Amino acid sequence: MDVKIVSLAERPELLDALWAMPNLWPEFMLQDQVSNLGYPWMVTEAPEYVSLALDADGRVVARSFSVPFALRAEGRDGVLPTRGWDQVLGWAMADRRAGRAPDTVSAIEIAVARDMLGRGLSARMLAAMRDNARERGFTEVVAPVRPSGKHLEPRTPMAEYAFRTRPEDGLPHDPWLRVHVRAGGVIDSVAPASMTIGGAVEAWREWTGLPFDEDGPVEVPFALTPVRCEASHGYAVYVEPNVWVRHRV
Repeated sequence: MDVKIVSLAERPELLDALWAMPNLWPEFMLQDQVSNLGYPWMVTEAPEYVSLALDADGRVVARSFSVPFALRAEGRDGVLPTRGWDQVLGWAMADRRAGRAPDTVSAIEIAVARDMLGRGLSARMLAAMRDNARERGFTEVVAPVRPSGKHLEPRTPMAEYAFRTRPEDGLPHDPWLRVHVRAGGVIDSVAPASMTIGGAVEAWREWTGLPFDEDGPVEVPFALTPVRCEASHGYAVYVEPNVWVRHRV
């Protein structure tokens, strides 16, 4: 596939096209307050860690975000956080503000345009992210991975799903985890509360088209676990688990 991968730092004029790229995120996933702060911060403060794939016509067909942070800072001690995606993005922002030297790069997102799925582009974006980290002097990339098939089994505990393998080759059962392991990644641990999205039941009805009118778990399309609805109190909360994968680069 004829694509060129560039950083936003190299091509800042592509910012609007970056945001305009069609993607597959369901509406409720766009409501995370950490991401609402983090994405504008990344394009402003760390554009050299934001990448875009351009096809032969110059169209943005994939994008990736990553951030440098201090995993081995005092109090963190090299341990990947149970609050996963939300925590590592918060750490990256705090480290930059404090002038703390980063020692690790974390993936934040790799997204591919709908019409380009199934062409190996996600693996190329992951490779480019690893290469970028290595070229900047880092030796490790970590990723709070959102397994691509987990939404089909929302009731299965992530600790069970994440370590399931295929009998024929021992690779992960999940396709996106399999891409990471084939690239040299090692599954480290589960981040049970990697992203938290809360809102009034009225908002959840708008985001999902579901009634959210009874207390209890609600299975929402493309959610990795059931959303906890507290209809009697007027709110619902989604707590997403991810899987930490470590890549030596």
